[in-house]
Amino acid sequence: MQAEHRKPKIDASAGVASPLGVMISQQDRETMDMVREAIDLRRMRLAYQPVVLARDPERVAFHEGLIRVLDQNGRMIPARDFIGAVEDTEIGREIDCIALELGLGALARHPDVRLSINMSARSIGYPRWMRAFRKGLAAGPTVGERLILEITESSAMLVPELVIAFMEELQAEGVAFALDDFGAGYTAIRYFKDFFFDILKIDGQFIRNIHRDPDNAALTAALLSIGRHFQMFTVAEAVETPEEARFLMNLGVDCLQGYLFGAASLRPAFADATARQKRA
Repeated sequence: MQAEHRKPKIDASAGVASPLGVMISQQDRETMDMVREAIDLRRMRLAYQPVVLARDPERVAFHEGLIRVLDQNGRMIPARDFIGAVEDTEIGREIDCIALELGLGALARHPDVRLSINMSARSIGYPRWMRAFRKGLAAGPTVGERLILEITESSAMLVPELVIAFMEELQAEGVAFALDDFGAGYTAIRYFKDFFFDILKIDGQFIRNIHRDPDNAALTAALLSIGRHFQMFTVAEAVETPEEARFLMNLGVDCLQGYLFGAASLRPAFADATARQKRA
């Protein structure tokens, strides 16, 4: 029987309907408006968090550039507080473009830095993103080889064939790829033969209290085994205590990331180092 066409109902207490008839909560609408304003007024920043070598935590392997919104009071709002509301929208694509532009700008200004930037698989083929990528790579001969693009496990599995082709194209330019939040989604393991991710980032839910949680220890060991088999560099996310770090080192993880080694900062140490070099 043919479906009856009805206008989407609007419940003022629940939220508003999008053009596709999908209900959007009032809270999400307010979040989208806040992010829209921040984009229009250029109140978007990258906060940089170090990712250190497990065998030598004093050495930084690379930094992750995490997108932040500054609200009208100058308060820094992390992506987790807004990305869920905007990721499936045009605003999500704009955020990916801004993050890339800011990250490529940082790579051009700091030639000794390697940097990872987050993106959604939904932004693959987005014209502005590709224009920003081409422009950024033209800024210097080593920019591409110092760029890492992080794609979450759940995002990669939306369009795996498209992600594979995209990775092949950009890896030819020297760009590396990280599979972010591994273990949090529903990856079909068979795609690992085709993905060729360079870096595997293990989701923080498996890292918390790993030294006291046999289940987390077993799951992390299994995820590390997958990474080693496919010759991926492994990173443990959300490392917060020395006990967790020691346990992960003994498991053989390559890199560690988390508050134990530094919070995300708008003014990272490498910016100060570059400034000192210019003054010398």
